[in-house]
Amino acid sequence: MLTLSQKLSQQQKLSPQQIQYQKLLQLNTLALEQRIKTELELNPILEEVLTEDMDLNQDSEEKETAEEEEEFEGSEKDEFELEDFMNDTDFDSDRLNKSRDEEVYQPLAPARESLSEHLLQQLSMLNLNDDFYFLGEEIIGNLDSDGYLKRDLGEILSDLEMFEHVFITPDEAEALLKKIQTFDPIGIAARSLQECLLVQLRNQPHDPYYSYLAEELLEKYYNDFTQKRYDVIKQKMNLTDQSLKATIDLIQSLNPKPGEGNIDSVEMNQITPDFIIEKVDDNFVITLNDKSVPSVTLSRTYLEMIDHNKKGRKASPREKNTYKFLREKFESAKWFIACIQQRRETLMKIMQAIVEKQYEFFDKGPKLLKPMIYKDIADEIQMDISTISRVVNGKYVQSPMGIHELKYFFSEGLSTDSGEEVSNKHIKERLKEIFESEDKSNPYSDDKLAEILNDEGIHIARRTVAKYREQLRIPIARLRREL
Repeated sequence: MLTLSQKLSQQQKLSPQQIQYQKLLQLNTLALEQRIKTELELNPILEEVLTEDMDLNQDSEEKETAEEEEEFEGSEKDEFELEDFMNDTDFDSDRLNKSRDEEVYQPLAPARESLSEHLLQQLSMLNLNDDFYFLGEEIIGNLDSDGYLKRDLGEILSDLEMFEHVFITPDEAEALLKKIQTFDPIGIAARSLQECLLVQLRNQPHDPYYSYLAEELLEKYYNDFTQKRYDVIKQKMNLTDQSLKATIDLIQSLNPKPGEGNIDSVEMNQITPDFIIEKVDDNFVITLNDKSVPSVTLSRTYLEMIDHNKKGRKASPREKNTYKFLREKFESAKWFIACIQQRRETLMKIMQAIVEKQYEFFDKGPKLLKPMIYKDIADEIQMDISTISRVVNGKYVQSPMGIHELKYFFSEGLSTDSGEEVSNKHIKERLKEIFESEDKSNPYSDDKLAEILNDEGIHIARRTVAKYREQLRIPIARLRREL
């Protein structure tokens, strides 16, 4: 049965401008650069500023910035007028979304040969027929970033037979794969770590006696080797301590990831910091690293077209549609520039608060990192915790202490005997020091590590030590043992 009823509710919704601001806020520098380029393609009112030598009047800048902030807060009485842009010859969003630094210099990255190109060049020197060359290309094309062939060789043969009408027997394919594995770097295209190490042993010059022992160890006692059951290996192979150590040292000198550092461009793995912090006297100077971000402004040509249609003259339906389209794009461009400015100010405000809270870290190092949560920064600068989270996520800062993700500065704390709170990252740094100084032949257990930290006044349980050790990607005591 249908019924009619009335319901009163209160809802809070974000405006399109606020949504756009939130999206821009969570972008890092590289993503913002791409977002601005996309907006330049979509909105004809926006254009990129190609010159960076404009003299800006400071008083005018502060006045306009204040007006933009009021506009962003939703004030309608201070709305931008077309005349403001038409008559202001100094208007340029370069002051809105750029640092006032020296001219940007972006050197071209040096050309470098990728691993696949390096391998294909060696493949071409084998004088293979077309079928085998196709197979070699497929093998090389299916290598992962460490240089391993993760796809089954039989699947590759099936695909070549189905799509390329290439017919090669499994034995012939295996022989070609073995040949590729001897390419530079040795061990490439192996299907497992065991195979990779064996290929290197058999195709590189080593001491014949220890090379023979190492090959026997990897073939017959590989599981014992990976689990570091050295006493078992010593007994099964009837080795002395000296012979076992020399054999293990030889294996550990081999390259377990022959493709690492060779795949395509190293530059792809580099981190571009969003902030740069430098110490000047006793103060830290924060710079937003946005030199590569395009400067955008409003197109004077289109502004004149809008102003021309605004004069009150009788316009045709087509001109009215054009004016409506340009007016919509003008509003969108105006808000986009304001959002970029607001994003920049928010990022700087949050970074400044982090530096003030973690001054001792930036001054003296990780051991003085203080416990800090998002709420601490949110309360400090009177912003919502979700805003702090958006800014922190995926952004990096370069300082005298290195490059760190902003998340690094937020951590829970543990209490000490003195009642002081210490960051869990400080505890992890202390654990690293203990691991580096421990007796490698008899490494500390998690219980012993907890005992050491408790003796130093840090109250911590064994399971917490185990959790931190796993987060540091440090294996258990038995696997850390060395001869």
